[in-house]
Amino acid sequence: MLVFAAGVWEKLRNVPPKNLGYLGMAILVLIVAIFLIKHVAKMNRIIFVIISGTIMVVVTLTWVYQRNEPKFLSPVVDLIAPFFPSTPPPLSKRPDAGDPAAAKKAAATVPTTTIRSTAY
Repeated sequence: MLVFAAGVWEKLRNVPPKNLGYLGMAILVLIVAIFLIKHVAKMNRIIFVIISGTIMVVVTLTWVYQRNEPKFLSPVVDLIAPFFPSTPPPLSKRPDAGDPAAAKKAAATVPTTTIRSTAY
């Protein structure tokens, strides 16, 4: 048995530390998930539904705003996206992006109004 353990140890030495870190994080996530599932089983169902619904709404609105949803959910997000705000285009994609004078012209042509008092 000691020979097998030495062989495994040598193989583990050749694994990059980054991958071992990912393995450690996966084990930690699994332990936390088991802990949470045990506590959710004891929880009042309505509180569970409220918390789950809130998490789902936040994730969905983030996907709609930033358009970083999984590819298989794109048709669903495409249906609801027109009803919610989305990320503005980057400055390089906007019209008049390379012309600083255009921005000054647009700001200078904003009509100004005079506020008149209606009190007599």
